[in-house]
Amino acid sequence: MTFWTDRRVVITGAEGFIGSTLTDLLVDAGADVTAFAHYKPYGEHGFIADHVQAGRVKVVAGDIRDHGQVQDVVAGADTVFHLAALIGIPYSYEAPDSYVQANVVGTHNVVAAARRHGTRRVVTTSTSEVYGTAQTVPISEDHPLQPQSPYSASKIGGDMMAMSYFLSFETPVTIVRPFNTYGPRQSARAVIPAILQQLHSGAKEIKLGLLTPTRDFTYSTDTASGFIAAAEHDSAVGQTLNLGTGREVSVGDLVSLLIKVSGKDAEIVQDPARIRPEGSEVMRLLADNSRVRELTGWEPVVSLGEGLARTSEWVAANVLRDASRYAV
Repeated sequence: MTFWTDRRVVITGAEGFIGSTLTDLLVDAGADVTAFAHYKPYGEHGFIADHVQAGRVKVVAGDIRDHGQVQDVVAGADTVFHLAALIGIPYSYEAPDSYVQANVVGTHNVVAAARRHGTRRVVTTSTSEVYGTAQTVPISEDHPLQPQSPYSASKIGGDMMAMSYFLSFETPVTIVRPFNTYGPRQSARAVIPAILQQLHSGAKEIKLGLLTPTRDFTYSTDTASGFIAAAEHDSAVGQTLNLGTGREVSVGDLVSLLIKVSGKDAEIVQDPARIRPEGSEVMRLLADNSRVRELTGWEPVVSLGEGLARTSEWVAANVLRDASRYAV
């Protein structure tokens, strides 16, 4: 028996990168998992397909922006992990209203449903991007919030909506704030899989924007275990918790590490077209994770070197598989 045995858990965004990793851990822990996933007419279930086929996960198709659907799926849940969101920073410059609808209205729908149904715990997903360029380092949860992109602004709005339900109605909300999660399954929109995909496809030049920004990269299973720790501990209710390693690496040094773990030979080339709009680039992200460690005992266990090696192996396997699929 574990804490999660037979508890009904709802995960919004369960088919995604972090959501599917969280689903894996909760299924292994014995939870009764319902995945609330964006409706797709072709009926695929992404990285949780094996769980769905084996009857370990129930899928409810819908849209986080639909208040009625969210009310229905949350009814009877012990815990809700809310990960569904629009996440691409570049696209937020083009379609900011869609980010408000998904990330602010969607979060409101979740916490409102939890309040109505008396859910034991709601864990909502923030992002380190809400801090903007660091004024103090390492970044604690009390750092000022700086919306340096429409994406960041929408996540700040979602965080404030979630916390308002705790302060106004005592809805048992915890906000977790991951710092640059990476690992197998991550979309090639993100820097690590994008570069690894290029390397394993034979690229000899890796084109990047600024090389000096630093990030605190956390392996996917560590981030997912942080969500679970936040949901297990009553001390986390009403708190915002950074999920990061407390170590930073520059983009340039990261790419050098990726070239090394991939076993490939490539040159880094700076491309001005890949630089963010002026005033939007976040130059430094480094987590102060002392609060989550003190309240829950969580700490990351996968080193950057080990995590990059695992991710490189996964990307290589997928690149080779996709290449063979189209081979003549």
